[in-house]
Amino acid sequence: MKHIIFIIDGAADYPIEELGGKTPLMAANKPNIDMLAKNGACGLFKTIPDNFSTCSAVANLSIMGYDPMIQFHGRGVLEAAAMGVELEKNDVALRCNLLCVEDNKLKSHSAGQLSSEEGEILIRNIDQQLGSQSIEFYPGVGYRHLLVLKSDYSDEIECIPPHDHPGEPIAKLMVKTLSKKGEETAALLNKLMLNSKPILEKHPLNIGRVKQGKEPANMIWLWSPGKKPYMKTFQELYNIKGAAISAVDLIKGLGIYAGFDVIDVAGATGLYDTNYEGKADACIEALKDHDLVYVHLEGSDEAGHDGDLKLKIKAIEAFDSRLLGRVLKKIDKEIKIAILPDHPTPVKLRTHVAEPVPFLIYDNKNRDKVEKFDEFSCIKGSLGLLEGDQFIKKFLSKG
Repeated sequence: MKHIIFIIDGAADYPIEELGGKTPLMAANKPNIDMLAKNGACGLFKTIPDNFSTCSAVANLSIMGYDPMIQFHGRGVLEAAAMGVELEKNDVALRCNLLCVEDNKLKSHSAGQLSSEEGEILIRNIDQQLGSQSIEFYPGVGYRHLLVLKSDYSDEIECIPPHDHPGEPIAKLMVKTLSKKGEETAALLNKLMLNSKPILEKHPLNIGRVKQGKEPANMIWLWSPGKKPYMKTFQELYNIKGAAISAVDLIKGLGIYAGFDVIDVAGATGLYDTNYEGKADACIEALKDHDLVYVHLEGSDEAGHDGDLKLKIKAIEAFDSRLLGRVLKKIDKEIKIAILPDHPTPVKLRTHVAEPVPFLIYDNKNRDKVEKFDEFSCIKGSLGLLEGDQFIKKFLSKG
C-alpha cells in the first residue's frame, strides 16, 4: 500500500473569541479534510515530549517516529543537509534568521517575510563582513539562513528561538552558556548578532525597504545549535522508500537524514502564496515510485507567528481545496492518508505550544464516529492519544 502524510504546520490553535469560541480548524471551510476524517479514524498525537523544545524539528522527528531526546541535534544541522552543506564531525551548525528589531525589541522573526533574493543579498554581505575561514554564512530561503562554525566551537550553549519571543527586549534573549566549554562560543555568537545590526541597517536594500513602508531585516539571530547526528533511514527501519516535499530546509534536511528523496517544487515558498497545485502534482508523481510521500505546508504556521487569524484560516482552506482536493481526484482507494499539524501555533500567542495535535488516518477500511477534523472533534476519535513512535507505527501498520 502507498502512503501520504500531509503536515499542515502549526494549524492547531486555541478557541478564539472573534470566531465565537471556535478554532481556525473549526472555522475553516475544509470539506476534503472533513470527508477524510468522517471516513477514517482520528485521535490526538503528543508530538512534543514533556519539558522539551516546541520547535518544528522536534515535532516532525516525532511524527516520523524518531526519538527527539536522542536524534534532535538542532535545526541548523537539518538545514545544512538540505542546503548541501557538508558538516565535519566537530562543526557546529546554527539557524540564522534575518529579522527585524525595533527600539531594541524583537519586532518580527521574519522581517516581514523577505524574498529569497533579498535574503541572499543580505546574508552574503554579512558573510563578507563578519565571516572567516572558521565562521561561514550560507544563504537559504526567505529569512531562513545558516551559520557553520568550524574548529573547536561548542554546542553547549542556550539559544533563544526568535519566533517564541515577539515584542521582547533582545538584551534578555542573547545566547547563554551551558558550561565552561561553551563560554567562547556564546560570546562569539552574541558579538556576531550585535555587530550585524549596524551593517544591515545601512544596507541599501534595507534603506529601500523602509522607504517602501516595509520592515527592515536589520539584525541576524543565531539559534538551534548542534552537531551532525546519526539516524537510521526509513529503508533500514521499515523497508520503505520515501519522498519529502517542502519549501522549508528544515523538513528537507530531516527527509535527507531519514533517507527520503527530496523533491523541489517550483514556486514553493513556505508561505500562504506557495504553489499548492505544484505540490499536489509532485505528490501524485512521487507515488509512482515511492512507498511514502511526506508533504509539508508551512503557510498556516507563518500566519500563526504573525498573529494573522484570517490568513491562517485562508492557508488551511487553500491546502484543502488546492492541494488535498487535487490529490484526492487523482489517486486510487489503495492509498493510506494521514493529516495532522506538527504542533499548535496559536495566533494569540504567536509561538509554538506543546499541546497534542489532532490527526486523522484514512485507508477506506477503518472508521470511527468523528464527523469533522479539529482539536475537539478528534478527542472523541477511536485512536486515542498517541505519543513517541506510536503514530508512525499505527500509520504504517508496523505494530
